[in-house]
Amino acid sequence: MFLPLRLIPVPVQCVVMTTVLDLVFSRDANLKPYMADLEGRVFRIHVSDTDAIMFLGFSRGRAWVHSTYDGTPDVRLTGTTAGFARMCFAHEDPDDLVFQQVLKLSGDSDAMLRFKKLFAAADLDWERELRANFGDFFGTRVARAAHALVATEQKLAEGTRKMVQQNLQGMDIPDRERLQQWQAGVEHLSHQISRLKGRITRLEHRHEHLIEEKVDS
Repeated sequence: MFLPLRLIPVPVQCVVMTTVLDLVFSRDANLKPYMADLEGRVFRIHVSDTDAIMFLGFSRGRAWVHSTYDGTPDVRLTGTTAGFARMCFAHEDPDDLVFQQVLKLSGDSDAMLRFKKLFAAADLDWERELRANFGDFFGTRVARAAHALVATEQKLAEGTRKMVQQNLQGMDIPDRERLQQWQAGVEHLSHQISRLKGRITRLEHRHEHLIEEKVDS
């Protein structure tokens, strides 16, 4: 989970997550078919920067989260605390985060798809659920910490991007605009060369035709 939850032992984090997920999934009858589709499936969640590992499973129409699991999980989900914060609190699209390699998925593709459908249908708001189940103080603190973590990561990413851009400029490496201009110039030159080749070919054919006419005469 997230600050200050990352300071809490993993088994306690599992209790918090089980409480929230079980209440969210059980109170909406429309989610029952999605839960049934995930019956017996287990997902391994690894928060890489804290090395916290949790297992999310579905059994008899209910969700559970444990710190240990003896079997082989169907899907493995790995990301940093900030990565999970971006998904759960900043509501960024999980597919985008996977594409950006902020989150890494591996395992049964069918289980992944069913898992995605369940959470899309549930439209889970972690801040609201934490405040409702554990009080405004706890829920608000966790949400603020998550948003602060996301903002910090964004600042670091922007700072890195600017630093790289400045270094490229210092090395006199062309930026995107200059590259686009060069590309347009190259394409124009290529077009002109193609037209010139066409003219030369036509002249050659005409020259050959004239020689043939002269020979025949």
